[in-house]
Amino acid sequence: MCNPTKDGGSSPTGLVRNEKRAYFQRYWTWADVARALTVTIVHFWCLLAPLNYTWEALRFGLILVTVTNLLITFSYHRNLAHRSFKLPKWLEYPIAYAAVFALQGDPLDWVSIHRFHHQFTDSDRDPHSPKEGFLFSHVMWIFDTLYIKYKCGGRNNVMDLKQQWFYRFLRKTIGFHVLMFWTVLYLYGGLPYLTCGGGVGGVLGYHVTWLVNSACHICGSRSWKTKDTSRNVWWLSLFTMGESWHNNHHAFQSSARQGLEWWQIDITWYLIRLFEVLGLATDVKLPSEYRKEKLALAR
Repeated sequence: MCNPTKDGGSSPTGLVRNEKRAYFQRYWTWADVARALTVTIVHFWCLLAPLNYTWEALRFGLILVTVTNLLITFSYHRNLAHRSFKLPKWLEYPIAYAAVFALQGDPLDWVSIHRFHHQFTDSDRDPHSPKEGFLFSHVMWIFDTLYIKYKCGGRNNVMDLKQQWFYRFLRKTIGFHVLMFWTVLYLYGGLPYLTCGGGVGGVLGYHVTWLVNSACHICGSRSWKTKDTSRNVWWLSLFTMGESWHNNHHAFQSSARQGLEWWQIDITWYLIRLFEVLGLATDVKLPSEYRKEKLALAR
């Protein structure tokens, strides 16, 4: 049964608008279960890492999380979600595919959620609103696809990606790629590579990314007049590849550079700049001085 919403509609999730969402005692779709299993397995392997530990495997895990998280920020976020620069398709597709192994979902899903976040930031339609609690904005929203659909609607904000066969293919086969990734880790390095690489690396990658959604809307500094709670968190910048300059990002969403000051570490921007110098990245967007002056807070 669907409960009526306050605006006279009905909710497929059984939720009255503005009612606190139940974390566990609710209907779970197959997608919710698959996502929860993936995250749980990665955390379980991380717990097993001390029992299957080698320095080689740990080094591999740290390299893996660095590379895959950088590809998420470079590809999923700045290239696909915001179109802050362009790549030739022969380069865009392989980079987007490699980013899949950060285990944060397929590009269609990731980009859609992120675009909804910017469209509805801090409102009751924000997919991971900090107003629904730290735990919700940090992780629990991931396992509640019906709630996101109820709040945001269908994935009609990624038609540019849906028109491309490659992203439709990844959407339909994401589970296969995740299982293949884990299988390759095990066949290559046994349990140490699975626990230290897939486990330790995976857990670090998850929580560093999730902190941008949670901590960067709760604590930190603000440099720009935005109509949301976005914050710049300097101590996260190195670990997030520059994504924690979150107030900068919400002020200038299409900017390829998020660390706008020389001292603001933004590894993703350094990679984009390298690609631009090599002639591989084009139409690189940056905020104008006029826009920066207009949005700057008094200092």
